[in-house]
Amino acid sequence: MTTDTLTAVRTPAQDHLHTASALRFITCGSVDDGKSTLIGRLLVDSKSVLQDQLAGVQRSGETDLALLTDGLSAEREQGITIDVAYRYFATETRKFIIGDAPGHEQYTRNMVTAASSADAAVVLVDATKLDWQNPQLALLPQTRRHSLLAHLLRVHSLVFAVNKLDAVADPALAFANIRNALAAFAQAAGITVAATIPVSALKGWNVVTAHPDWAGYQGPSLLQLLETLPTTPADAGQPLAFSVQWVEKFSASADTHQGRRIFWGRVGTGDVAPGTAVQILPSGQRASVAQVLDHTRKPIARGAGQSAGIVLDREVDVSRGDWIIAAPAAAAANAADDDFDTPAEQPAWPATREITATIAWMDNEPLLAGRVYWALHGRRWIKAKVRKVLNRLDINTLERQDAEQLEPNAIGRVEISLQEAIPAAAFVRSRELGSLILVDTASNSTAAAVLVESSQQSRS
Repeated sequence: MTTDTLTAVRTPAQDHLHTASALRFITCGSVDDGKSTLIGRLLVDSKSVLQDQLAGVQRSGETDLALLTDGLSAEREQGITIDVAYRYFATETRKFIIGDAPGHEQYTRNMVTAASSADAAVVLVDATKLDWQNPQLALLPQTRRHSLLAHLLRVHSLVFAVNKLDAVADPALAFANIRNALAAFAQAAGITVAATIPVSALKGWNVVTAHPDWAGYQGPSLLQLLETLPTTPADAGQPLAFSVQWVEKFSASADTHQGRRIFWGRVGTGDVAPGTAVQILPSGQRASVAQVLDHTRKPIARGAGQSAGIVLDREVDVSRGDWIIAAPAAAAANAADDDFDTPAEQPAWPATREITATIAWMDNEPLLAGRVYWALHGRRWIKAKVRKVLNRLDINTLERQDAEQLEPNAIGRVEISLQEAIPAAAFVRSRELGSLILVDTASNSTAAAVLVESSQQSRS
């Protein structure tokens, strides 16, 4: 059969699958809420698991769906999820990348890692752990914590999946009360919820195939909903910001009409094309873009979220971790100014050494003001000091409380001083420029995820 014939017999569904963007989503929530079982059910019922894989997860003649994602020996022995497990599958209309995040509080850092690159989060809620007969029932702390973290990390779509309703006496009453509690919590926290769906991961109800009228629910199944969710929009329509990840040298070339190095990385914001005027941070040098290359080294224009190689019009000292950003724009002259005043330039992304940020503290030791950490911003490592803890978020009441330290897995607001100025921006404006991680200088373990709220422009 020829290529033309193959193209001719391709179905519309296959065409959509060929061009649609894959949806990256995570499952999260409290421990033993059924996250791994839910993913196993998605894989099995969507026919994405081979027979030999199913044979390997048999226990006493029954299929243990959770073992399809619990890959570490410690996870299989303890029956818990420790690290994030990624699985891939596709339906007729879309491709999916799933991250199974651990529910234990001590592994919150792994959940944050998975959520930071997710388009959607499915927060599982175990109906059997709640006082489902009570209209004023209280949600589990980890349900609240993971929902808040997903919201803070700008996960585009959040879905609540109420699991194990098949194990309660009145599924409709339980679902109604739990759904109302989730809606009240989301409204108070400012979280937009895409949907709340009753599911039974064990039996497969409303996971891949809709189970009409069960628990008083008439909507789509979880998979049907996931097939319609949007991917996270790129930070386009803003000035260029490009973090250099790797420098490729070909200085032996005799061609000197432009720079002889390729700076590889990913476009964080805006877009880049030949002729774009840029500035290098932290050096402040100016240049213009001579070429933009794709992974095959073919010239192409690139936008936010896409990887690229940039060649400048002249030799400029650029190293891994440096930022290539849009050149400053000249400020409009004030009519009252005389001809001798030169308007100050307006930097596209002002550099700063002082930031106020929301922080998710993940170290085993409390955060105390005055400690120095390594901070990673883009690909650049710098020293950072937590100058002050402003407050801590009570995940139960959603109130900001005065605090002098942050306990493990707490969420709070802090002031941070940096050793060098960086082009930090509010996280709500740019994921790439508005996020950092703090790393303990002694243990090299990740201590915190930092989301910039505001910054003070450096005068240096």
